[in-house]
Amino acid sequence: KFSEWKFKLFKVRSFVKPSPGEAQGPTKNTVEAPSSLEETPAALRSIHIPAPEKPALVQPTLTAHSKSLEKPADIGKAREKAVHQASLRQLCRICGASFRADGQNRRYPVHGPVDSKTQGVLRKKEKKVTSWPDLIGKVFKIDVKGDIDSIHPTQFCHNCWNIMYGRFSNSPYEVYFPRNATIEWHPHTPSCDVCQAARGGLKRKGRQSNPSLSKKLKAMADRARRARLPKSQGQPRNSSKALMKKLTNCSKMHLSTKSLAVDYPVDFVKAVSCRICEHLLTDPVETTCKHLFCRTCILRCLKVLGSYCPACQYPCFPTDVESPARSFVNTLHSLLVSCPVKGCEQEVSLEKYNQHISSHKEPKESYVYINRGGRPRQPLLSLTRRAQKHRLRELKLQVKAFADKEEGGDLKAVCLTLFLLVLRARNEHRQADELEAIMQGRGSGLQAAVCLAIRVNTFLSCSQYHKMYRTVKAITGRQIFQPLHALRHAEKTLLPGHHPFEWQPALKNVSARTDVGIMDGLSGLSASVDDYPVDTIAKRFRYDAALVSALMDMEEDILEGMKSKDLSDYLSGPFTVVVKESCDGMGDVSEKHGSGPAVPEKAVRFSFTIMNISVARGQESLRIFEEAKPNSELCCKPLCLMLADESDHETLTAILSPLIAEREAMKSSELLLEMGGIQRTFRFIFRGTGYDEKLVREVEGLEASGSVYICTLCDATRLEASQNLVLHSITRSHAENLERYEVWRSNPYQESAEELRDRVKGVSAKPFIETVPSIDALHCDIGNAAEFYKLFQMEIGEVYKNPNASKEERKRWQATLDKHLRKKMNLKPIMRMNGNFARRLMTKETVEAVCELIHSEERHEALRELMDLYLKMKPVWRSTCPAKECPESLCQYSFNSQRFAELLSTKFQYRYEGKITNYFHKTLAHVPEI
Repeated sequence: KFSEWKFKLFKVRSFVKPSPGEAQGPTKNTVEAPSSLEETPAALRSIHIPAPEKPALVQPTLTAHSKSLEKPADIGKAREKAVHQASLRQLCRICGASFRADGQNRRYPVHGPVDSKTQGVLRKKEKKVTSWPDLIGKVFKIDVKGDIDSIHPTQFCHNCWNIMYGRFSNSPYEVYFPRNATIEWHPHTPSCDVCQAARGGLKRKGRQSNPSLSKKLKAMADRARRARLPKSQGQPRNSSKALMKKLTNCSKMHLSTKSLAVDYPVDFVKAVSCRICEHLLTDPVETTCKHLFCRTCILRCLKVLGSYCPACQYPCFPTDVESPARSFVNTLHSLLVSCPVKGCEQEVSLEKYNQHISSHKEPKESYVYINRGGRPRQPLLSLTRRAQKHRLRELKLQVKAFADKEEGGDLKAVCLTLFLLVLRARNEHRQADELEAIMQGRGSGLQAAVCLAIRVNTFLSCSQYHKMYRTVKAITGRQIFQPLHALRHAEKTLLPGHHPFEWQPALKNVSARTDVGIMDGLSGLSASVDDYPVDTIAKRFRYDAALVSALMDMEEDILEGMKSKDLSDYLSGPFTVVVKESCDGMGDVSEKHGSGPAVPEKAVRFSFTIMNISVARGQESLRIFEEAKPNSELCCKPLCLMLADESDHETLTAILSPLIAEREAMKSSELLLEMGGIQRTFRFIFRGTGYDEKLVREVEGLEASGSVYICTLCDATRLEASQNLVLHSITRSHAENLERYEVWRSNPYQESAEELRDRVKGVSAKPFIETVPSIDALHCDIGNAAEFYKLFQMEIGEVYKNPNASKEERKRWQATLDKHLRKKMNLKPIMRMNGNFARRLMTKETVEAVCELIHSEERHEALRELMDLYLKMKPVWRSTCPAKECPESLCQYSFNSQRFAELLSTKFQYRYEGKITNYFHKTLAHVPEI
């Protein structure tokens, strides 16, 4: 009781704001609270309590100085409310009965978890209720979660506990609680029923108060018990079966027990029949008193005759009925019944009765509606294979019986014929023809385009595909794959040279024929003694035919783009097409077997991507197509493939020069192409940005990347770039490189080699492809990551203190770094820096891991700031369009690059004094301009 009182006191005081005297701490004049709840009314007579503002709040402690400020009326009200609360503690929250009526004074908290005994019953019934508020709401329909302690009692009696326990356990002492007999609790008033009726309980809404409620509950409980006893022990029940049968009127809906095929015992028949209509149970439900009825029968009776079980008069509501145990339902469905249709002597299970009766021509009079409840019936195709087999089992048995009788057991032929007839009836003749071909053993066969896709995507050569084609045809006897000549015919519609087109004016030095497919890359080369011998294999398309094929592949996208911009379908142009050109080496492609020609083991691929298409409308240009992933291999169209080394300047010049000549001719001409049934005009803009630095130096005639002229965009030397890290601008161009090549070739000023080299700024070969100033993001990441990797090693070895370290010491630093990165970052050591390693190395987490190996806190800060600046600059050169994708980083780039350069020239001067890498120079000096 002391713990109860302490909890109550804490709960009440938490709602009351402390008085100024309490805020400073307890005083000598503070009156102590009573020691138990039973003493509360007596103790409160001797102290003065002011009337609280809210009825739910009672202030437990007051100072003696407040006595002179209080009125007698206020003191009387406070005393009455205290007595009211003490009385509430003696009443049941649910029925209002006094706990003194129960001799043992058993009571249970309204809030909190249910007791162990009730919990065991709920688990047995598989109920998920675990707290008294949820259980009270479920049984009595009373919401106690919003109760207030000054208005509502906080406990309930043992009689209400019996009701809840019996609701789920069907105990012999289960008591009925009328649902319209709920207590209404109100705040304390002068005419309060709680204070007057604390001894004998409260009156319920709509009932007289003279007879006590406990007597009424006892009488109702006795009536319920007598109703559940046999007739010999209880009162004789007034039977109204005729009325109920007339009410349900289900003789044409439910099956009679006489239709059972087996003569079952009488008690068993009663167990599987409805207690109202005495028919076989249809969609059976179970009441709380464990009687079984058809769902429609019990619901009609409850609605008309009242909320009592028709079998025992036990209180029952429509919400209380539930499905019986699954094992009983399975037993019920397995009962055999005779078909009532004349001439049919078949016996079927009750579960299959509906299906059987509907197979007769006139099943309406004998049709029985059986609703098993549960989910709606799912479509056959959405079921699992096991469920499909279960649902179609009867049909399969019937079809099998027919096949055995009529077709010699050929079940497959019967099913295929049925399928064929259904397809023909629905006018799906294409599928029907394919099915008929399968039935006749001819096989449907794959389309030539599908076979071509299979051959390309599985990397099969023509001979390998032909071998597979012959093998499959010999084994199956059907031509599933198409022969090679069919694939070549299908390939012609997909490759350049299929669509007719015209150039206006005609291209200079280019044939007017449009049916040009794959060409020999060496065609047109005049083989003379003085020419450079080209021992290689090359295949290519004609540039204009390849562009036309790419545009026709995008026909739907172009027309959709025009529609989205509200442009007329009949608009003929001119459309402006921006084309990105790319060229790169493909590494080792050596032939591991065979005896082909002696060719280089490297390959070069020249390709193009259509970046965007726009059309002019008035003064503005509307973009009707833009490539979403311009760096994807899916939109990169191959133009030329050659077995050559990308460092072989002469071979590249010999093979790619015809392509460049075609491109130069297309710049000054317009393409006339029929698209969407209308002839349209296209103009082309070519941008050579898909080159790495190695190839840019190759096609622009510059020296290799180890040259003293470190940049492909400006004339700076390595020394100049290290002394001035940021302030450079793009000065090189294709035209200037051509002029410098002529100076290099002719040496008009008769200068020495060093003077001539300084004049031409590193141009040593003839430029033959025009490139646009750009930066290769992947190689930029790789080059910069390799430099940071070196910096980490030098910081571990403290090179800023000791610049003259031996080779063995430097190897030891690298081993230490590799071991630590593997442990902390799971970065395995590599022989050569690659893109994946670079991306994982250039993170803040890596810097934190490296700082664990460095002792100086000052060097920690320098490394962290260097990496932070680099990560802020990186999105600018990684994105396709920085002004849209990362405008903030673009605006801050100049500031970040200057701070980055300042760090390199101060904190890391030991590394960058008089030298700098190519990509650090481009990163710091040229990215914003690019």
